[in-house]
Amino acid sequence: MPAIICMLRGINVVGHNVIKMDALKALFVSIKLKDAQTFIQSGNVIFSISESKPEENDLAKLAKRIQRAIEKKFSCRPDVILRTTSELRETFKRNPFAKRRDIHPGKLLVVFLPDHPVQEARNKALALKIHPEEMHIIGREAYIYFIDGQGKSKLRLPTVERALKISGTGRNWNSVTKMLAIAEKMELAE
Repeated sequence: MPAIICMLRGINVVGHNVIKMDALKALFVSIKLKDAQTFIQSGNVIFSISESKPEENDLAKLAKRIQRAIEKKFSCRPDVILRTTSELRETFKRNPFAKRRDIHPGKLLVVFLPDHPVQEARNKALALKIHPEEMHIIGREAYIYFIDGQGKSKLRLPTVERALKISGTGRNWNSVTKMLAIAEKMELAE
């Protein structure tokens, strides 16, 4: 069965929208999503879907279903970003920093967007003055390298999102790597 990587935006951040990972996992099980596993406290769930159930193969509808269930259970409505294992592999292949040896994976942030930004918004985001940070927008992902770490940077994610006219959720490269490994292992176990 295909594995899906679910990333929630804006939970467990500075005491807001607090959701315990065991409760989140239980919620996924309650809405009949298989093999749910959580990864770290920032709202990542990797689960399996059945190819024979059309309602699970439409990721936009599935994201809305998950969002409604979270809102009902936890009284908050985080954005839900879904990627298939193959889509996350493509994120790896397109990484513009992959061949550089000076890149620290904990300082490389991938911002997963729900949709492709329109060209005008993409151009506006790429025109932001972000030095010394580096940013590339490829498909539905923005790759941002924070040379001194995100906490010390003057570049803020809301600034990028306003330029793109779309909100996403960021994960550092270490997390992306681990989520892909979990999803691939899940698919191999089937």
